[in-house]
Amino acid sequence: MQNTTLVLLLAAMAIAAFYIGRSRSLALVGGPSRIVSLHSLPGYYGYYTAVWCVLPALALILGWVLLEGRVVVAMIISGLPEVQQSLSPGELNLLVNNIQNLAAGDAVSGDIDAGLQAAADRYNELLAGSRNLLSALVFGLAGIGSVFAWRRIHPDLRARNRVERVILILLIGASSIAIFTTIGIVLSVLFEALRFFQKVPVFDFLFGLNWSPQTAIRADQVGSSGSFGAVPLFAGTMLITAIAMFVAVPIGLMTAIYLAEYSSSRIRSIAKPLLEILAGIPTVVYGFFAALTVAPWLRQFGDSVGLDVASESALAAGAVMGIMIIPLVSSLADDAIHAVPASMRDGALGLGSTRSEMMKRVILPAALPGIVGGILLAISRAIGETMIVVMAAGLAANLTANPFEAVTTVTVQIVTLLVGDQEFDSAKTLAAFALGLMLFVITLALNVIGLSVVRKYREQYE
Repeated sequence: MQNTTLVLLLAAMAIAAFYIGRSRSLALVGGPSRIVSLHSLPGYYGYYTAVWCVLPALALILGWVLLEGRVVVAMIISGLPEVQQSLSPGELNLLVNNIQNLAAGDAVSGDIDAGLQAAADRYNELLAGSRNLLSALVFGLAGIGSVFAWRRIHPDLRARNRVERVILILLIGASSIAIFTTIGIVLSVLFEALRFFQKVPVFDFLFGLNWSPQTAIRADQVGSSGSFGAVPLFAGTMLITAIAMFVAVPIGLMTAIYLAEYSSSRIRSIAKPLLEILAGIPTVVYGFFAALTVAPWLRQFGDSVGLDVASESALAAGAVMGIMIIPLVSSLADDAIHAVPASMRDGALGLGSTRSEMMKRVILPAALPGIVGGILLAISRAIGETMIVVMAAGLAANLTANPFEAVTTVTVQIVTLLVGDQEFDSAKTLAAFALGLMLFVITLALNVIGLSVVRKYREQYE
């Protein structure tokens, strides 16, 4: 039985257990008219029974799925001839993959002999037996749990407290998954970055001015200097981010001010959804727009005024990225402005302030924490953008502050380094993790700065 079917049948059993538990609680006190004799509402007794039906069975399914593949593969290997069992780990893994592919009806590498076919048939038999055994155990465990909960139901049972405790544990578990996932990501990036720094000195990486990560695969290979100075990448990232913020922050902030304080409700109801449509456009579409429209126009305009603008320039990528970020800045600033209490508006207008004076001296300072938070979020979004830079700014790691030249960013190089036939433990591949670690540190620093600004101004307006 497939796992999806098994889970659906288990859900049906849980629904049945709910009604059985609910009915028993009502029957114990003599019907709905005596519901006040119960400690909890009847529905909680039903939930109590359903929880005992579902949770142990789900835990069994999860553990079984995690261990099933390893156990079946171990049994298959133990049944192979001794010659095949003594193969190297790589050859043994290839043999197991061939067995699994043949069992699934996929293509295999090499010829199919009688031994391989027998192992594939054995694999299917073990897998089918495992699924049947799992189904029997799940249904049996669900039934035992339902009966156990059904027999424990009595009017004084604190069903609501126990159900809410289970829900609280599930919520804590769900939040812990996010925390442990973040810790796992940081540690995985950190360990691989430390391996990179064992090959390349930290000082050369952070302060080197030449980025050429093409390391030699063969001893006689030429043109592979292996220079890992990341300053050009950081400079290109900051340049494109600055251009994007120069476009997004003024336009987004002024749009938010107009929609929040000056526009009519009819204009706001039309303009705000149209503005937020920009946030739903895929970044690859922005990349096409930058590469096919904005970049050629900038080059033609530069030629007309005597400027040398590259076909792939930081200005084109940054400008289009700023357009993409406008809805983010505008929406967050608009929410921050609307969060300012109406009493502050009324007080400023009652003292004789004009609408513009009220906005400049009361509303904007009070909404500044939210606005700063939105801008920092937009900066993080710009730093992490990849597709627009690939299509409009190029891959050249140039150390320049000229927006008319081609540059590249950290995220683009991370993608570039992880593509190709380079060994995973080479300095070229490990450099991607070092860049990711630097990106994480920069984002963390931006968040710390943002929190300090928010705390400072929040204390003044609370």
